[in-house]
Amino acid sequence: MNRNKNLKKIISRKKAWDVVIIGGGASGLGAAIDAASRGYKTLLIEQHDFAKGTSSRSTKLVHGGVRYLQNGDISLVIEALKERGVMRNNAPHLVRDLSFVIPSYDWWNSPFYGLGLKIYDLMAGKLGLGPSTLLNKEETVALIPNVNQKGLRGGVIYHDGQFDDARMAISMAQTAENHGATLLNYCGATKLIKSNGILSGVIVTDTLANQSFTVMAKVIINATGVFSDKIIQMDQPEAQNKIRPSQGVHLVLDKKFLKGPHAIMIPHTTDGRVLFAVPWNDYVVVGTTDTPIKEPALEPIALEQEIDFILANASIYMTQKPTRKDIKSVFAGLRPLAAGGDENETKEVSRHHKVTVSTSGLVSILGGKWTTYRKMAEDTINTAIAVGGLPERKCITEQLPIHGFDFNVDWNNPLHVYGTDAEKIIALDPAGNESLSKLIYITPNQIRWAVQEEMAQTLEDVLARRIRGLFLNSEETLRIADQVIGIMTKELKKDTDWKQSQLNQFETLCKNYKL
Repeated sequence: MNRNKNLKKIISRKKAWDVVIIGGGASGLGAAIDAASRGYKTLLIEQHDFAKGTSSRSTKLVHGGVRYLQNGDISLVIEALKERGVMRNNAPHLVRDLSFVIPSYDWWNSPFYGLGLKIYDLMAGKLGLGPSTLLNKEETVALIPNVNQKGLRGGVIYHDGQFDDARMAISMAQTAENHGATLLNYCGATKLIKSNGILSGVIVTDTLANQSFTVMAKVIINATGVFSDKIIQMDQPEAQNKIRPSQGVHLVLDKKFLKGPHAIMIPHTTDGRVLFAVPWNDYVVVGTTDTPIKEPALEPIALEQEIDFILANASIYMTQKPTRKDIKSVFAGLRPLAAGGDENETKEVSRHHKVTVSTSGLVSILGGKWTTYRKMAEDTINTAIAVGGLPERKCITEQLPIHGFDFNVDWNNPLHVYGTDAEKIIALDPAGNESLSKLIYITPNQIRWAVQEEMAQTLEDVLARRIRGLFLNSEETLRIADQVIGIMTKELKKDTDWKQSQLNQFETLCKNYKL
């Protein structure tokens, strides 16, 4: 992916694009893959970086949603379980099976969850990852040694998927480009153009060069997640809000708090939600919360009560109890829940997606979850075909490999997320494969690759999303930032003022990720 080439291509294009997508998160990137793979001339613009918002801040799970089953949302669970299997088949270098243990402290809990998870297995059908099994106390302790044994009766083990969300997003961007889409980060939609009351184009501002230009489109898709209402109201100023943002916070701890390869699912927290403790990149991600938020922010900040809630509930189930001092990083993300009804709590709002069309032809994809991104995209492009008068072509993404597709992946190799690109990264410079840190795997070659091939433009792009340092260990990431920006400055041919500005901005950003 080359930003300068893409920018020139967009500015020089005289014809209207078939599809213009606003938003470079999971839903927007999914729509770009779908549209481009059907043969439509596709442009995607993202006002910041790909997956800057919600799509890089998940619990890193590809799952049907055990708690949605508990809520009776059967259709969502069936859809998500199918898409979980499709996602794993299409991106085996990014999605893997992860076993979850539910510890039980009541005599009826294990059979209750055991029965529910058998239904979960049946719903997955041929795309299941493995059968759920009841465990006795000894088996439960053997799988999750740090579990609180006082009153423990046993447990249940079941299987779901895990992935690296931001790396998946970057691979999806590459997949879209492989199929002919044109993508551009740091380009925002500043105005919608109409002809006779119908949308016909977008005025786009390149925030890096501070220049604006116009792109014409047969159909425009709003895939901006929690910021969807902003685009909807750009189209129709009187439109009511359709998104109810909900904040989810995660704490990242040292791997000693799990002491094994299995995740823990805590079925009962003090607010009625489930809580996960998930092994990830030699750390443990613990979360999440569900806090209603009035106004969406690009950099949501964890509230003190959310941090305390996670620590308190995790401590009930762990013998080695995490404290604030143990937190290596804290990150918050906003869920773009599609408003529907008068639910008082966002945890009760359905995670189903909706595709809406305004009277002027703006197609908006609202709600949904990471696991169902492909189905969301399919539904969106099917709608866009009708709105834009595009020639009918079938969706082919159900069996479309994601960039880097590699079945023979070694999950112990930190470069596995690159799939077949890993060998190219190693070959960039024989002397550039030594990690700059003992706590986070990051090599000079990865930094060069992020700039040369993955459209990374800022220090944050590299350290938050191309490499996940900021989300794993904020203090260590800040320590190596000077070495990273040194390599980037040479690659991007920037000056010392740019270098210092990037360091200052990143240092400010890091304050949101550490206590």
